[in-house]
Amino acid sequence: MKILIADDHELFLKGLEMILADYDKTAEIVTAKSYSEIFSVMDKTADFDLILTDLAMPGAHWLEAIKKIHGETPDTPIIILSAVFDKEIVQKTLDIGAAGYIPKTSSRDVIISAVNLVLSGGIYIPAELLHNSNQSELNILKSIENVSVTGDPKNNVKILSPRQIDVLKLIASGKSNKQIAYDLGLTEGTVKLHVTAILRILGVYNRTGAVTKATTLGILNENEQN
Repeated sequence: MKILIADDHELFLKGLEMILADYDKTAEIVTAKSYSEIFSVMDKTADFDLILTDLAMPGAHWLEAIKKIHGETPDTPIIILSAVFDKEIVQKTLDIGAAGYIPKTSSRDVIISAVNLVLSGGIYIPAELLHNSNQSELNILKSIENVSVTGDPKNNVKILSPRQIDVLKLIASGKSNKQIAYDLGLTEGTVKLHVTAILRILGVYNRTGAVTKATTLGILNENEQN
């Protein structure tokens, strides 16, 4: 895995580097301390599996910078880690292509959980945003957050919506979020939200786990897998 991380505070950058190095000991981690450095790195290589970046950094205005990063690496998930927690700003970053927004006050476990979720094709949204948003897509997750999920995924199967089962079947067939969105006539953002809900309901951490658990529970059959 190849990860680009960027922050203009060296102490936080080093700490994040340590967290990710511990998360995946084989990961190649590239660091930057400004948007200018991000663009310089991306001029040389853009084949990153994940990008984590601060929001307010030297070198560019954050809105244009995130748009540019997403435009040059549309298939690479971008996670924002920031001390700024304005709900409108959080929503704007998601609207322009970010796959997650993590407050810098978050614990190591929250950061790792968010990374796992995003790499599995989901989207990480802080609970504070979920409970204060009227956005129709965010309501998919909000409804899941309000459901009491038990420790036994077998009891949670009924919570999966018909649309989420459709998404799950396409995940099992090996399709990407973009392909699923095309097949089901959804936006890619909505698909990511459904993936997030599926993982939480089934009590798993990635797409492979979701397919395995769903097969075990009888939601999927062997013929629906790639």
